[in-house]
Amino acid sequence: MKFRTRSSAIIGAICLVASLALTTASADEPAAPGQAAKVTLKKVATAQNPSAGAAGPGGTVWIAERAGTVRVLSPKGLGEPVLDISGETTTDGERGLLGIAFDKRFAHFYISFTNLEGTSTVDEFAVRGGKIQPNTRRTVLTQTQPYSNHNGGDIKFGPDGYLYIAFGDGGAGGDPHGNGQNLDTLLGKMLRIDPSGGKPYAIPPDNPFVNDPNARDEIWAYGLRNPWRFSFDAGTGDLLIGDVGQSDWEEIDWAPASSKGGENYGWSQMEGTHPFRGGTEPANHVPPIHEYDRTGLGCSVIGGFVYRGKAIPDLKGQYVFSDYCDGTVRALQLENGKVTGVSDLGVNGGETVSLVQGCKGELYVLGIAGSISRIDPA
Repeated sequence: MKFRTRSSAIIGAICLVASLALTTASADEPAAPGQAAKVTLKKVATAQNPSAGAAGPGGTVWIAERAGTVRVLSPKGLGEPVLDISGETTTDGERGLLGIAFDKRFAHFYISFTNLEGTSTVDEFAVRGGKIQPNTRRTVLTQTQPYSNHNGGDIKFGPDGYLYIAFGDGGAGGDPHGNGQNLDTLLGKMLRIDPSGGKPYAIPPDNPFVNDPNARDEIWAYGLRNPWRFSFDAGTGDLLIGDVGQSDWEEIDWAPASSKGGENYGWSQMEGTHPFRGGTEPANHVPPIHEYDRTGLGCSVIGGFVYRGKAIPDLKGQYVFSDYCDGTVRALQLENGKVTGVSDLGVNGGETVSLVQGCKGELYVLGIAGSISRIDPA
């Protein structure tokens, strides 16, 4: 997939308790600055163009395939599809089934996809006994997309129990409609909604623009180009976003768990820390905590997760991410939202399209050609 123009119930409850404990306790001690973890990629399954994943009930990992199927990864491998919407989506451009998520109690399952008209759509299913209930399906939110690229589409529940949705700026190149800085559109934004609080959803009362008549109430943060993958640190609740750049700079943005929202990450006035095409840096610009240029093989940052697993102690507390074009898996050492070190983990996921965090905090790397690999200790 191109990201540029160029281019069981008990076990589930245990997972829930572990997750809640992590989000309310202080973070594990990170590895010492400069200490590079020794890891390997262990291929555990092969899928058809995997695009996203999520920790599921019973300690499983659920994998989305871009054409519209969802399959469950277990110790026995990848099972038959548990959901198939392939007749309802299209895979031209950067479209398809782009994100999946469970709520904190594994009571509902959400999918984020582009329908046959290219409209970004978030649907909900009830889950009982670890199984999707197809007859409970309902549409939560839709957003028209003017072009076939920069859809974003990632979805995750935050530590606060609300659903966060990432949308790109609408596509083409250079944000021709100025969506990134326009608070009257959902494009180029991180959204925060309460899908269980209303029909089709409710707006959390503390969203930053609720009392602004010139802004959409759903918006949590703005100034994003194509936030393809984002995550919450399971140890601290901090938000990290991998925002794909235009021509020169890839960036990773960060907001603390204490954030009240409203961050402006700068696009399309800024690309990373650099003015874009003569743009002027907004006074409220929140610069990335990390950026890298495209003088090497990298071209599209693939946001990942802060590692909170137990298998690789030297990696604990580091943010693991990759790039679609070069496939190198890297890690950022973080301290209070500042990067204190960058390391190449010495493994390559190929055309990496996503990272996935399992219930116990271990990480998986998805390659668009089909590989599903777990990051293991070397």
